[in-house]
Amino acid sequence: MGDDRMDTGPSGRPETDQGFTNMGTQEMMKLYYGWIFPYRDFYKWLAYGNDSKLPQADAGFMQRREFCFTLDGDIFVRYQSFKDLDGLQAAIKERCPSKLDIGPVYNINPARRAAYAGSGQTFTPVERELVFDIDLTDYDDVRTCGSGGHICNKCWPLMAVAIQILDAGLRRDFGFQHILYVYSGRRGVHAWVCDDRARCLSDEQRAAVANYFAVYRGQEGGLARLALGLEEHPAVTRAAAILEPVFVERLLPEQGLLSDDKRQEALLAYIPSERVRERARQRWAQGEAGDDVARWHALEEEVAKEQATLAKARDTRGAKALDRAMRSVVFAHAYPRLDLEVSKKMNHLLKAPFCVHPKTGKVCVPIDPDRAHEFDPETVVTVGRLLDQLNKARDGVKGSDAGEEWRSTDLVPAIQTFRACFLDGLQGACRESLAARARESAAQPTLVW
Repeated sequence: MGDDRMDTGPSGRPETDQGFTNMGTQEMMKLYYGWIFPYRDFYKWLAYGNDSKLPQADAGFMQRREFCFTLDGDIFVRYQSFKDLDGLQAAIKERCPSKLDIGPVYNINPARRAAYAGSGQTFTPVERELVFDIDLTDYDDVRTCGSGGHICNKCWPLMAVAIQILDAGLRRDFGFQHILYVYSGRRGVHAWVCDDRARCLSDEQRAAVANYFAVYRGQEGGLARLALGLEEHPAVTRAAAILEPVFVERLLPEQGLLSDDKRQEALLAYIPSERVRERARQRWAQGEAGDDVARWHALEEEVAKEQATLAKARDTRGAKALDRAMRSVVFAHAYPRLDLEVSKKMNHLLKAPFCVHPKTGKVCVPIDPDRAHEFDPETVVTVGRLLDQLNKARDGVKGSDAGEEWRSTDLVPAIQTFRACFLDGLQGACRESLAARARESAAQPTLVW
């Protein structure tokens, strides 16, 4: 590590007077996983109560969970499994993966799968969280602030409304309660649905849930393909109520969606009436509508006038088509664009929360779905910042802080969010589930000789 070589202080924690600005991300990750990563909370989540001494707890549960380490040189080491928290922690510290992925729980220990070859026992996943992946690169055709790996506060509303719509659908329409949203560390969001029912879904059932949210279905002929009909599904109506204010108040002005002729024509292409399109062009060209929001409202007025004309002619279908067209504009620009393949298969890997993104150095922190619009991707904690903070806290570990050195850093709010929005409720449900199984087992008749 050259001049940034770490010394060990009285607490046993790494110390340096040089800071971490000149240290490579991979080097910093070794210190992060050695001292800051919240292993206890991470393990409590994935154990689902099976790390307890409660009756019906499955002591071998965690040993059947797959972890995948990506090592230097993009070397993928799949089917890692660990008996307990100590084993998981020791392996991550020793190997320091540049990426840590979580896979399913299998019917047998994945690390010993070769031992069962030829035994007639099939190696198969039996449980896995229902997961979703949303990436801003899939919005590059509608965002103007940047592309590729770019993310900023101007395009973050696209992720925030995606969280809102996904969360509303999963909770209200499917009844799921234990859902974790995580910033991916670069340009997207991951969702983990962790209810018992969700973890036991078959691949076909996962695909059905994912397709329920597949209103946006790609591009064709310069227009978005949208699963919108003249008669709206209640979930579409609910999504529209979430999307429309954000589209008008944030996306229109901040992305400049009506700021030049090219973008104006791209938006007008959704409007089926040439008369409405021409009237809107005239008003925009005359400068009557001075900014993007005013231009949108001018278009709404022209649509309303045309609908009044159609109503007089009793052309109900034509009036509804204009409603659908205006809604299509909003959905084409703002409705969640999910990577459906990630959700459909039980054995799909997904990056673990709290790991460090190797390209940005940002930590994959949880997001409170009720405050998604307040989340700032530009100020997410970086591994260097956390290590600097730990480095400055040189007074030693205080009592219960041993093993939780993250308490000396800005990772505290992230872990508080993890617990308050997700882990506390999940653990309560897991305890109740295990207790219910114990009661059912005790109620079973037994043979008395």
